[in-house]
Amino acid sequence: MIRSRLTLLGSALAVLALSTVSASAAGLSKGTPDIKSAGALAFGPDGVLFVGDTASGSLFAVATGDTGPFNSGTLKVENLGKKIADAIGTEREDILINDLAINPKSGKAYVSVSRGKGPDATPVIVRVDNSGKVEPLSLENVEFAKTSLPGVPESSAPRNARSEAITDLAYVDGRVFVAGLSNEEFSSRLIAIPYPFADAGKGTSIEIYHGAHGKFETKSPVRTFAAYEIKGEPHLLAAYTCTPLVKLPVAALKPGTHYKGTTVAELGNRNKPLDMIVYNKDGHDFLLLANSARGVMKIKTEGVDTAESITSRVADKKGQTYDTIAELKGVVQLDSLDKGHAVVLVQANDGALNLETIDLP
Repeated sequence: MIRSRLTLLGSALAVLALSTVSASAAGLSKGTPDIKSAGALAFGPDGVLFVGDTASGSLFAVATGDTGPFNSGTLKVENLGKKIADAIGTEREDILINDLAINPKSGKAYVSVSRGKGPDATPVIVRVDNSGKVEPLSLENVEFAKTSLPGVPESSAPRNARSEAITDLAYVDGRVFVAGLSNEEFSSRLIAIPYPFADAGKGTSIEIYHGAHGKFETKSPVRTFAAYEIKGEPHLLAAYTCTPLVKLPVAALKPGTHYKGTTVAELGNRNKPLDMIVYNKDGHDFLLLANSARGVMKIKTEGVDTAESITSRVADKKGQTYDTIAELKGVVQLDSLDKGHAVVLVQANDGALNLETIDLP
């Protein structure tokens, strides 16, 4: 999306010395953030990295000190998991890659990782430059800020709801939008948090019509979303499992309210959307959406401004049309690099994850 992701917290692997953004300018203070898990990532202004922490139910802002210049070279690393494991002194099988984000100031890739399994896993963040160098990001004595999210599901909540307290992030016009689940009756929500951080107030509970299920739903979280301007007004285009695409005007996402989104497409059932960006090519806007079962979709945005909501059962597909990009197979994460390119994380047949730069289709 236009937004659009290992660092051991102990000092033993805090090997990367970074300059920092002025605390007075960015609302940050110096210290070591108590990040319990590193999941969804997004970049804000001046190289500030937002980190979703579902274990603590918090959102962090960390000054990476990586403020450019932008390097227009390509990013390419084969078997990134092994390179990360080598950089932090463990085995590939002992890490789980969670998210990818490209710093728009420098063109470097940031990857969030869990070292180990279960609740005892250690959060790590690494960054990758276009020489293929992989290095852990130090969180020792950095400029950072933290805000706690209200009403996150308990760790013992059914269906592992706590792990979905934060499913995706995006920084849009001075606010960080956080998608995920709450512990409320209508649990699917979006929270807009001003940056520099103010208290994270109540979010907006979101209701959608799910064509494949033939009913309105309030408990399925947004899996991935992108910011998109429609008739001069900011919107979010959000993708859900199985696979509704929903239009949400930012102006309607008011704290403590309930909003019914406009389902503008059913992209095919038995599928989980993974990551999404917006881009322009030849004067037309498109969404590029990676999926678990239906490949990478190039979705047309023409007509999305006037599209009315789908409100009846859909057997397979309806609404905004798309092409499946046949040559893009195994894509599990993606983010924009520049106007003509994206960076993708591709799972090979042997299970290895490769970082690649592609031409936008």
